[in-house]
Amino acid sequence: MQLRERFTVKRITLAMVGIFLVCIGVAFNNNTNLGNDPVGIIYDGIRVTFGVPKINLGMVSNFINIGLLVLLFLVGRHYANIGSLMYLIPYGFFVLLGSRFYLTIFPTNTMMMRVVGGVIGITLYYVGISLFICADIGVDPFSGFMLTIRDRTNWSVRRTKITFDIALICIGILLGGKFGIITLITVCTTGPAIQYLSEKFKKLFRI
Repeated sequence: MQLRERFTVKRITLAMVGIFLVCIGVAFNNNTNLGNDPVGIIYDGIRVTFGVPKINLGMVSNFINIGLLVLLFLVGRHYANIGSLMYLIPYGFFVLLGSRFYLTIFPTNTMMMRVVGGVIGITLYYVGISLFICADIGVDPFSGFMLTIRDRTNWSVRRTKITFDIALICIGILLGGKFGIITLITVCTTGPAIQYLSEKFKKLFRI
C-alpha cells in the first residue's frame, strides 16, 4: 500500500479515535485497582517503582514509549514508522484525561463502581485497539517490539504474543504493578476480541 493510500483522512481519524479509546481504557483499568492489561501493568510497575502518583500514569507511559520507540528504531526499524509516532505523541495526555474522567465519573471507590469502571475500561481498550488495527497506519511501540521478536525467533504471532504478554506481566508484577482480574481477562480475551472487532470495523468503514 502506498503512503498516500495509507494515510487518508479516514484512516488517520480512525487511528486517533482508537488511540484515544485505548488510553481511556488503560486509565480506567488502572484506577479500578483490579489489575491492568499486560502493557498497562508495565506502566503501573514503573510508576510505583519511581513513586509517581497514579494520576500521572500518562507521563510514565510517555517515557516508556519513547524509550521503546528508540530501541525499536535500532533493532526493528521496519516497524518504527509514522504510525508508531502518531500513536506515541498523544498517548500520555490521553491517559491523563482518562484518569481524570474516571475520578469524575466514579468519585466513590466502592467495589460496584470499580467493577463498572473495569467493564468500561476493558471495552474501550478492545474497541480502541481494534480501530487502530482497522486503520492500518502502523503499529504501536510494544506491538512493533513483539513483532521484531517474532521475526528474530521465527515463532508464530500467537506464540510470540503469549510469551511477550507473560513476560510483561511478570516484569510488571516485580516492579509493583497491579495484577488482578482485569489482567487475567485481558490476557485470555484480547486476541479473539480484537480479531472479531477489527474485522467488523473494516467492513463497517469499508477499509
